[in-house]
Amino acid sequence: MKKILVIGPSWVGDGVMAQPLYRRLIERNPGAEVHVFAPAWTRPLLERMPEVTASHLNPFGHGALRLAERWRVARKLAAQDFDQAVVLPGSLKAALIPALAGIPKRTGFTGEMRYGLINDMRELDEDALPRMVERFCALAEAPGTAPAAPIPYPALHANSEAGAKVAARLGLDAQKPAVALCPGAEYGPAKRWPSRHFAALARAFADAGWQAWLFGSDKDAAIGEEIATLSGGAAHNLCGATSLADAIDLMGRIDLAVCNDSGLMHVAAALGKPLVALYGSSSPDFTPPLTDKARIVSLNLECSPCFERNCPLGHTDCLQKLMPQQVWDAALQLIARHPPTTTPAP
Repeated sequence: MKKILVIGPSWVGDGVMAQPLYRRLIERNPGAEVHVFAPAWTRPLLERMPEVTASHLNPFGHGALRLAERWRVARKLAAQDFDQAVVLPGSLKAALIPALAGIPKRTGFTGEMRYGLINDMRELDEDALPRMVERFCALAEAPGTAPAAPIPYPALHANSEAGAKVAARLGLDAQKPAVALCPGAEYGPAKRWPSRHFAALARAFADAGWQAWLFGSDKDAAIGEEIATLSGGAAHNLCGATSLADAIDLMGRIDLAVCNDSGLMHVAAALGKPLVALYGSSSPDFTPPLTDKARIVSLNLECSPCFERNCPLGHTDCLQKLMPQQVWDAALQLIARHPPTTTPAP
């Protein structure tokens, strides 16, 4: 039985988009075990992916070499007798662990000085593989072979019982439809729709008989509180009040999501939720929500996408000028196509 170790991404959204790769590795290697080396914050995703046999903790943050510790971690992985490693990040550090672990076949794209560490090296044709999910899946194929289209969408499964317990703990109403508003974006401010716009949207949902739940990490707590205040209490701030596991299970209970281009956007898509996806500095051509239930809203300004963490022009017009009415209209179109399971209050 073949054992494959995937050196997984560090971002939640990328972690979701890697699931089709795990599925393809098993298709090409029937009976194989797929293990994932991943940071702690992405492991709740892996627990909800039946393709993943086990996850192994990646304790190394960005920029940390810690060579002696990498050696110790690699020796523990060596005891697993993996046949192949698939390295998704493009850094030298990401390629060190499988090489130090002595994994015979180490597959990955060319990156920063990885020759020798990666011995099944692939050249990335960005034009042929414009989307990240395609690039991930290409590493399951023979060299020079594009992944078969269409690539199946990621699919996460929420635990309904756990979601009900989280809702009860947070005092949330199960009798009204709920929209998830996800105002964070770990990458940087140039991907964040303004707080005042989220607040206006929350008020519109409240007027329509919906409740608005703000999802995010503890890093988004201040933004969430600002939105809750600006909305006059129409938005319920849950940012920092849930773990990622809790958020996944609670998002299983929502009827719609409105998200920046973020990890939670990809979680909502993988849960099969109707989704309004907001794009400013980034591009849906590269990291779109992988679902048939999404409406992408973007102004497509001449200066975007710039892919910068902060607007290089200092105005972030791509999101500042994206008005709540445009997002509300997109939400109404999705609601008409995918009505909530709970009837809005009159």
